[in-house]
Order: sequence, then structure tokens, then C-alpha cells
Amino acid sequence: MAELEFHQFPCLSDNYGVLIHNPKTGETASIDAPDANAVKKALKEKDWKLTHILVTHHHWDHTQGIGELKSSYNCHVIGPKDEASKIDTLDETKTDGDYFTFGGETVGVISTPGHTLGMINFYFAESGVVFTGDTLFALGCGRIFEGDADMMWRSLSKLAKLPAETIVYCGHEYTQSNAKFSLAIEPDNKALTARAKEIDALRAQGKPTVPTTIGLELETNVFLRAGNATEFAKIRTAKDNA
Repeated sequence: MAELEFHQFPCLSDNYGVLIHNPKTGETASIDAPDANAVKKALKEKDWKLTHILVTHHHWDHTQGIGELKSSYNCHVIGPKDEASKIDTLDETKTDGDYFTFGGETVGVISTPGHTLGMINFYFAESGVVFTGDTLFALGCGRIFEGDADMMWRSLSKLAKLPAETIVYCGHEYTQSNAKFSLAIEPDNKALTARAKEIDALRAQGKPTVPTTIGLELETNVFLRAGNATEFAKIRTAKDNA
């Protein structure tokens, strides 16, 4: 089993970048490229050399750093097949059910359309880690910009079926505002109430609330707990209008 290392760092106003590193092979991947300078700084701090970029979707705050990073490191960029026309820096494209190897570990590709039509997530089963981009957030989910509620519900349902202990890295620090909204939906959810207090304490100290786990989200994330697409749509609309 590959023993991968994961390093999360903040960038832009509320994005997270993550580096994945295999100390034996030296391979290092960046999940998306929100800000080339932030990625370079993180690489320098860890003394790692970038070999790959794994792209979840085409939005600028996940892709704008790719060109500069490719120029600096000549790294290999893997991203969504269905968004290849919108991301001109891709070297390799993947879609639902595809696999590839990084750092000695098999990476599964899960298509999760909704936020964008071609969104993909990366599942490192051996390490028990999934990178959900802007599909599943801690206590939330992405806005539905290109798909519809049925599509997003199906995507979230795929992620909900992963093992409960799976560690979830997402693209943004939205958890505190998500918690406030969630408590209005499920005020009697004791696990949610306790988690909201923990989140407030973390943010007061300037600490991240990410990563999370699938199990924790199943207990406290009102979007995953909706039960069906109709209820999910109601909750998503309420959040959009909050």
C-alpha cells in the first residue's frame, strides 16, 4: 500500500488547496490549482516537486493556476473529459468509473455533475480519502450552476455510499455558515448542534474545519440527509435564498 501524505493549505479568499505526496517515488499532485503562488509556496514549505495536477472542474478558482504551474514544473494534468473544451491545459481526461495510478495507488474517478455538468471527484480507496471539489462540502453542497436538483442528488448519493470513515477534502471553507443554515433545518439534531459548537471554536482560532468524513456528514449534513431529490431541492433552494 502506498503511504501517501496529504497537505492542505488555504488560498484565495476561502479556497483550499491540497498536495498529495508519495515520499518514496517523489510524486506530488495538486488537487486543482486555485492560485499558482499559493501552490508554489506550499511546495516550497514541504520541499516537494509538483508532478501532477488533478482537476475537479472548470471554474476559474480551481483552474487559474494550471498554466503557470505547468510552465514551472512540466507537470501532468488530469481532468474531466466532459469539460476538456473548457480547460485547455489538460493532458489526460477521465470520466465516471475510470481509474489511474498516482504515487503507487489506484485512483477512482467519480462523476458528480450538478455544480458543473462535468465535475469529477477523485477517490483514493487505499488511503480512504476522497476529493469532492465543489460537490460535497462540510455541512453543505455546491450550488447547482449547470445541472439540476435530481442530478446533484444522484451525485451526492454516490458519495454517501463511500465507507463512513472516508476522509473528505472539499474545495472551500464554508462550514460555519453552512452550520447556521443547517441548524435552522434540523434544530433538534444533537450531533449537528455539537458539531456547530466545535466549528465555531475552530474558526475562532483560525483553524480549518476541513477535512471531514462521510460518516460525520451523514449524521449532520442536511443535504445528504434530505432522503430524496424533492426534499433535497427544497433545502438547496432555501440555502440559495438564505
